[in-house]
Amino acid sequence: MKNNNYIITGVLAAAIIVLFILHFTGKGTFGKKSETAGAVTADSAGIRLPIAYVRTDSLLKNCKFFNDLQDALLKKVEDKRLLLKQKAEQLNKDVVDFQQKAQINAYISQERQMQEQNKLLGRKQDLDALADQVDKEMSAEGAKVTIQVQDTIISILKQFNNSKKYQLILSNSGTDNILYADQAYDITKEVIDFLNARLPSK
Repeated sequence: MKNNNYIITGVLAAAIIVLFILHFTGKGTFGKKSETAGAVTADSAGIRLPIAYVRTDSLLKNCKFFNDLQDALLKKVEDKRLLLKQKAEQLNKDVVDFQQKAQINAYISQERQMQEQNKLLGRKQDLDALADQVDKEMSAEGAKVTIQVQDTIISILKQFNNSKKYQLILSNSGTDNILYADQAYDITKEVIDFLNARLPSK
């Protein structure tokens, strides 16, 4: 009886060893599965998934169309700031002139002096209101440009992807969205060239 147990145990051990050898030498049914899995792993470096990413900071910096939009917006901001500065300087000059006249009692009456003072206060309030209005206008203009840029990028990427057939294109700036990715998935340069070739610029 003991001899039978030894024989059965020996046969089972031999079978396990044979299966183990077949599995790792690529022979038999188990070996074929291993070859398939091994092929995918071995070739994984050469396989490109249908995804890509674009470095948006670099895209906006190197696309002529977006630079033109930004330059136009900055020009508007600078013009508005210059207008406000000129009005503020003129107001300050008139305030100094008023103070000097008040010190030497140049006004005919106290009532006349108060009228001039109220005019200056009114101009100061108008200038503050204008500054607030300019801030709102420039914020709205900036938001409008941002939306225009986003819509343009999405529209152009759809055209770009007609031939590329990516299933997913990510946006990345620095390490905001992607902490690490193989450089093979970075299509920023391609998209920049595509944009510059299709969008009007000055």
